[in-house]
Amino acid sequence: MAGWNVGDIPEQRGRVAVVTGANSGIGYVAARELARRGARVVLACRSEARGLAALERMRGEVPGGHVELLRLDLGDLASVREFAAAYEETYERLDLLINNAGVMAVAEGRTADGFETQFGTNHLGHFALTGLLAPLLLATAGARVVTLSSGMHLRANIDLDDLDTARKYGRWLAYGRSKTANLLFTHELARRLAAAGSDVVAAAAHPGYAATNLQTAGAKAEGRKGTERFMRVGNRFFAQSADAGALPTLYAATAPGVAPDSFIGPRFLMWGGATAGSPRAPWTLDDRAGELLWERSERLTGVTFDQLKS
Repeated sequence: MAGWNVGDIPEQRGRVAVVTGANSGIGYVAARELARRGARVVLACRSEARGLAALERMRGEVPGGHVELLRLDLGDLASVREFAAAYEETYERLDLLINNAGVMAVAEGRTADGFETQFGTNHLGHFALTGLLAPLLLATAGARVVTLSSGMHLRANIDLDDLDTARKYGRWLAYGRSKTANLLFTHELARRLAAAGSDVVAAAAHPGYAATNLQTAGAKAEGRKGTERFMRVGNRFFAQSADAGALPTLYAATAPGVAPDSFIGPRFLMWGGATAGSPRAPWTLDDRAGELLWERSERLTGVTFDQLKS
């Protein structure tokens, strides 16, 4: 694994991949490199304008690549359902679902369905998307689901009695909880896939400290200019590039032998390459918490994984 890079990505011709949040950052790089290796890639983006700009840019960088755009707003379950329906009308298989999109450390707010923004977008949106696309994933030999978490999951376990962090909201607390939810989802999904005898692999990844607009988007939207400047300085002088930050995602998505429930991160925790067995909090491997979060997520979203009943 040492020195693994995009040149090691196996041939992807004939495979279909969906990458959420593919208009910038880690998602854009992952989508581009998959297209470069021959995959048919669907950019799942909230903003149609930014998605179209990314599509045009990617087609210029990967001439002849098979790249398409479908709108997806993970903060709106109606949009998630519309995306899944549109995808199923066009594609007969799904080899790779990369649950990449997310928001970070934003002010307290609500999704279209009334959930706390970070939990609703980062976890519930991807939970629903994966569930709606599960029949195609299960019908595609060797499919994978890669969900992006973060080292910030170490900051907070979820509170099953306060999934919305409503008692005392803190932007970083809510973000950490949403990233723990991503890991618990991967853990429970891997368990259910194994119990069903499926060869679909569910794995998680994190980019370390990578320079993307994730760090600055929240502060910019809220007009917190000091925080925005601070984040930009950090990105410029301390972060690795988005290309480097995407390596754990691409490794989890394409490298041979990735084990179910792997957590792939940078070799040096925050920077450098990709390695399996990135440090994770013990609470992300809690079978009971994973099962309870799954059950509550099904109730909240109305999406059930019928073929993966516990």
